[in-house]
Amino acid sequence: MAFKKKLHKFIPDDSVLIETQRTRRLVKSEPSDPVSIERELRQLLSDKVSGTMVGIWLLIAEHLRLGTWELLCGWCRRSGETVEPRLALQLVHEAALCSAGLRESRSLSQRGFELANGLPFVATDRAIHNLLNNHSVAEAQALQVALGRIRRAGEHYRGRLLTVDPHPMKSFSKRQMRRHRHKENIPATKTSQTFFCLDVETKQPVAFTVGSSARTATQATPELLSIAEDILKPRPGKTRILADTQHFSIQLFDHVVRNTPFDLLVPVPAQPTQIKRMQSIKQDRFTHRWAGLATAKVPYLFKDSATPLWLLVQRCGERPDNYQFEGFLSTSNCDELAALIIQYPDRWHVEEFFKSNQALGWNRAGTLNLNIRYGHMTMALIAQAAIHQLRQRLGHPFSTWDAAHLARNIFQGLDGDIRVVGDTIVVTFYNAPHAASLRQQYQHLPQHLQREGIDPRIPWLYNFKLDFRFK
Repeated sequence: MAFKKKLHKFIPDDSVLIETQRTRRLVKSEPSDPVSIERELRQLLSDKVSGTMVGIWLLIAEHLRLGTWELLCGWCRRSGETVEPRLALQLVHEAALCSAGLRESRSLSQRGFELANGLPFVATDRAIHNLLNNHSVAEAQALQVALGRIRRAGEHYRGRLLTVDPHPMKSFSKRQMRRHRHKENIPATKTSQTFFCLDVETKQPVAFTVGSSARTATQATPELLSIAEDILKPRPGKTRILADTQHFSIQLFDHVVRNTPFDLLVPVPAQPTQIKRMQSIKQDRFTHRWAGLATAKVPYLFKDSATPLWLLVQRCGERPDNYQFEGFLSTSNCDELAALIIQYPDRWHVEEFFKSNQALGWNRAGTLNLNIRYGHMTMALIAQAAIHQLRQRLGHPFSTWDAAHLARNIFQGLDGDIRVVGDTIVVTFYNAPHAASLRQQYQHLPQHLQREGIDPRIPWLYNFKLDFRFK
């Protein structure tokens, strides 16, 4: 450790520490000035590269369509020749690989991974830490808004039904913090609180917020809805937010009604006072829908609030002695049958989203430094957007694979080589699964991109074009 501290004193400011495979000893640093990066990268391309991570190059086409490079340069506040946007792109691709742990043990170098980031090396944890720590929470939120507006223009969102949902992640921070018990039969653990907003109809994430372990859904949701409003620009009353019982609070309902264009629908907790309130509703207020189901809608006021709300009640059972009541509180005078029976059950798509995509970097938290957490998770959000486009383009069976399956079988499971032919980087895959689908979308890629009105030159690879071959 003393050796490392002494060695760091002699590392130039324009250098980035790199790793060595199967060792944790710090042995050297790489120059990261623009001239050195370009010279080394061009040399690697001229030498040709062979490896099992060439599948990650498929995402480059989606980055060009998504505008990833411009987003990263804007977030870094640096030009494309510098190292910072390239380090950010490394983070995006690490998320796509669903990689976790130390970069040394992952052995990402010399397999085609670093070249996809526009770098001749793989940066270490220290370099990535410094990059993320130098950018604020506000900058990460601005990046989410810019990405979200691009996705809205690309019709990734319908913007009619959204859900907000807490997504606690086990934290390995050494800080003292509030602990959470997520199930009754397990002990309370340190937790990083994250809160996601998801478009229910497309199952795509709109935005997220992060907080300390003590942050509640009532405290986090106003900020989350503000980001979603900046992205979607909804008209008043045209977008409904579906939440859970954690969002049942006077403060949140008052905020939504007074400060947002959204409608809010929240289940009423099954407390004795609430059950008694629903049981007291007169029989003639209920509308019989079908055998065993009736619904009612009555005005509702919190005790210490003047905000007018509506209590939507569904009653199950045919006889008064076996009635069961379930209530929902709404900010709008909506059709209770559509809201309760058709719309609200779709809220559980958020659990499908987490199950399919949390391996991108939303399943554990190593630190509670919010600058780092926001930056790291926002890079995973960019990776998810690019992967979604790839899934949509390739169709079945790729569209049914979760993030870990794609990472294992495509991004780090395809054997191939990388070489330069003229002004084009040619990536050749050998024995790729479902090669016909891949060939249709990615062979002759420059021509495909030009037909879509997209410049096929890759700015972080010095304006080389990219093409694929399948053998």
